[in-house]
Amino acid sequence: MSTERRSAAKNDPRDQPAYGLAEAARYLKLPPATLRAWTFGRQYPTTKGAGQFRPLIRPASSRPPLLSFTNLIEAHVLRALRTEHGVPVEAVRKAVRYAERTLSIDRLLLSPELRAEAGRMFLDRYGELINLSASGQLAMRQVLNTHLQRVEWKDKFPIRLHPFVLGETVNANMPIAIDPRIAFGRPVVASRSISTAAIVGRIDAGESVDEVAADYEISAEDVSHAVLYERAA
Repeated sequence: MSTERRSAAKNDPRDQPAYGLAEAARYLKLPPATLRAWTFGRQYPTTKGAGQFRPLIRPASSRPPLLSFTNLIEAHVLRALRTEHGVPVEAVRKAVRYAERTLSIDRLLLSPELRAEAGRMFLDRYGELINLSASGQLAMRQVLNTHLQRVEWKDKFPIRLHPFVLGETVNANMPIAIDPRIAFGRPVVASRSISTAAIVGRIDAGESVDEVAADYEISAEDVSHAVLYERAA
C-alpha cells in the first residue's frame, strides 16, 4: 500500500478502531467468542498440545482489542456463512484466498464484487471444499445475498450497514443503521440519526412509544424497531 493510501486509511472513519469486542458482537448479533476467534484467533487443544486458530479478519487495533466499521462489515459477511451452514473456518480461508488471488481483489469480504464474479468464484470454491449439495449451494448464495443487501456501498467501499432486526426483511426502508460518520458509528434510526440506545433508555425510563416518537419526530414503528434491535438476544 502506498504512503498516500496508508494516510487516507488512517484518517478514514471507516477504518478507525471504534468498537470493543462485546459491543461489536451485540451490534452484529454474534456470540462474542465467535467474533473474537474471527478477529484475534484462539488456541485450541490437540493431541500434541495447543493449536492456534489464525484470525480471518485483520482487526483495526490489537492492543487494545478494537474493531473498525470495516471489520464489522467483514464479520457481517462471515455471519452469512455461519447462519445456515456453520463456519468450516479453513474452508472459508482457502476460498477467500483463492478468489482474491484469482481476481486480484484485496480484502474480498469488503468488496461489493462478492455479488458478482468474485462472489461466484468464492462460493463455488467454498462449496467444493465442504462438499455442499446443489441445494445447499443455492441456499448459501441466497443467504449471502441477503446479508450483502444490508450493506450500502459508495465507490466500491462500504459506507453503511443495516443490521438485523427481529422479524425484519430486506427492503428499501430498513430503519436501523450503523454509519461511521454518524453518532460515532453507533446504531441509529437512520431517518433522524437518533441513537437506538437513547430511544430504549427513554422507554425504560417510563415514556411511551408515542411520546418518544413525537419528541424525535419519528414513527412509532421506528421506535419499535429500535427497541427490538437493542433488546433482541
